[in-house]
Order: sequence, then C-alpha cells, then structure tokens
Amino acid sequence: MQISAQQVKELRERSGAGMMECKKALVENQGDIDTAMEWLRKQGLAKADKKAGRVAAEGRIVAAQDGSKAVLVEVNCETDFVAKDENFLTFSDNVAKVALESGAADVDALKAAAYPGSSDSVEDTAKGLIAKIGENIQVRRMARVEADGVIGSYIHGGRIGVLVALKGGSEELAKGIAMHVAAMNPNYITPDDVPAEVLEKEKEIALAQMTDKDKAKPADIQEKMIQGKLRKLCAEQSLTGQSYVMDTNSSVGDVLKKEGAEILAVERLAVGEGIEKAEDDFAAEVMKQAGLA
Repeated sequence: MQISAQQVKELRERSGAGMMECKKALVENQGDIDTAMEWLRKQGLAKADKKAGRVAAEGRIVAAQDGSKAVLVEVNCETDFVAKDENFLTFSDNVAKVALESGAADVDALKAAAYPGSSDSVEDTAKGLIAKIGENIQVRRMARVEADGVIGSYIHGGRIGVLVALKGGSEELAKGIAMHVAAMNPNYITPDDVPAEVLEKEKEIALAQMTDKDKAKPADIQEKMIQGKLRKLCAEQSLTGQSYVMDTNSSVGDVLKKEGAEILAVERLAVGEGIEKAEDDFAAEVMKQAGLA
C-alpha cells in the first residue's frame, strides 16, 4: 500500500515516534492513522496522542466576569501580527463584554447581539473590521459559567483561557486551579469521570506492553499490575488526581479537600484548537517559480 509523506508527518506529530516507525505502523494498518497510533502505543513507541493539542490558527482568548457569572470568547484572525493590532484587541474585548452582558448562550446568539456604541451586530462589526484590516476575523467559540459560588479566571498570554467555579473555597484557590488547568489541560475532572471504554483500551495496551517476565507471573499479579497502571493513568488525566502546579507535594483533590471546596464547572479554550492551518512549503514554491518543479 502506498503511504504518503503527509500521512507519515501527521502520525509523527501525533505520536512523537520516528519516521520509519511511523511508516511501518501505517503500512501494518493499511494507512489508518488512528489504528496506527494505537499500534505504536502497543509497541511502546508512542506515549500519548498529541493530536488534540495542535494549535493552527491565530487570535485571542478574552474573558469577562461579573460576580457569579463569567465568559470566555475565542476571536480568530489569520496572523499573529493582527492578533496584536489595537483595533483587533478593542473588538475582542468588547465582544467578551457583549457575551457576558447579553446572556448569549452560544456563539450564534453572540454574533447576532448588538455591538457596543453601534447599531450593528457583532457579526456585522466583524465584517467591517475585515474590510479595514484586510484579514478574515471570526468569533469562533464561547463558554459561559454561572454558579452560586466563587469563579476564578485565568488568561495565559492571550492564547489560553480558563474559568473555574467552586462551591466553597476562595477566589484565590479558584484562580490557582484555573492556572493549573491552563498548564496541564486535564481531560477529566475526577478519576471516576474517565470513560469505561478508555480504560478498556488502555488495559489492552498495557497487556500488549507486558514483558515476557511479567507474563510469566500469576494472573492475579498481572491484573494488579494493570490496575495500578490504570489508576496512575486516571490520576494523570484527571484534574483532581494531578499534582497541583502551585504545590506539587499535593494533588488538586487534596488542596480542594483541605479548603472544603468542590469543583462545580471548568471551561478551557485555547486559540486555534482543532483548526488545521495549511503550511507553506517555501522550497517547493521557489522551485515552482524557477520552473524546476
């Protein structure tokens, strides 16, 4: 089966494995990237799937808060240069305020809401900005948190935004946990939230990675070893199970328990998450211009 360089490149980005290993994995699995990723993990050649963390667009995450309610909004543009433009910064700040004050439940409602100091909607104002700046600008996503408790927000470099709502605890703790979520990006809130199908798949991978020495051990010992790996995995992937970035001697769960707090909601947005951005091949372009390709 013919395996393209693009397929190998994508699998390398996802797995961190070498080029030849990725090509072999694709050949063994008929070019299916997801199956090849699993195959690499079973061979011990990939530790994690990096696909979800790819960032491929520019823009800004903005937040707005008023007591027990807060919002995050992602506004995208084409280049980092425009993401720092004063007009773009003003627009994105105002959009966050509109999201908070209008009570918009989703991004479509936000786009239709009135823009401050204008008879235009947010979407129409964005179109006007596109004409002025010369780049495509999109209000892409929003997240809202309303809770009878404390809300902490954290924006990291304008590219990652997090909201954390707590029952009990303090605003300082809520912000600290928001900073933790920004840094660690846990997949789940607690270890119990990890889906059964994920655990079953990880168990299958753990079995495939067992050494001959481990396989020679009694079945109950093997099961204990596997369950230990699964518990570690659940802790690593869940917010309450992770070591708290502000105090690495304690888990987030320990810190919450100490302060008598409980997590009510967590929202995290990162600029360009899930968007594929075409990469310019400048060498190929030069060759094409020179008539060599």
